[in-house]
Amino acid sequence: MSITGTLIIQMIVFLILVGFTMKFVWPPIAAALDERATKIADGLAAADKARSELSAANQRVEAELAKSRAETAALLADAERRAQQIVEEAKSRATEEGNKVLAAARAEAEQATVQAREALREQVAALAVRGAEQILRKEINPGVHAELLNRLKTEL
Repeated sequence: MSITGTLIIQMIVFLILVGFTMKFVWPPIAAALDERATKIADGLAAADKARSELSAANQRVEAELAKSRAETAALLADAERRAQQIVEEAKSRATEEGNKVLAAARAEAEQATVQAREALREQVAALAVRGAEQILRKEINPGVHAELLNRLKTEL
């Protein structure tokens, strides 16, 4: 066999091999590659979709956080107002109680003053009687002169 015959036979075998490969081997490989490309494209699309959903979810979370912050701030402001109101009520009750105690103390002081005046009048009347006894050097009957002593008490 000559080199030309070998070369022709190798070309024929190569063409048969190429034809066989094109007919039976290449379509499953191309289909597998196409399927893989489709899966990759679907995966990338799913990743993009997940990324956009994550972004939307983050935005919803931020909105909820802002809403929660606003509600918390409103609750804090309400609690502060309520605390201020309670303090004001306590102050007013304390003022009322202080006024009641002050009025009671004034009434008690007035009553003590009246009692002290009465005791002082009686003492002054007794001293006046003793003084009159000593001046006159005779005994004065307190029962007889009770009305006179009562007038003296009221004048004092």
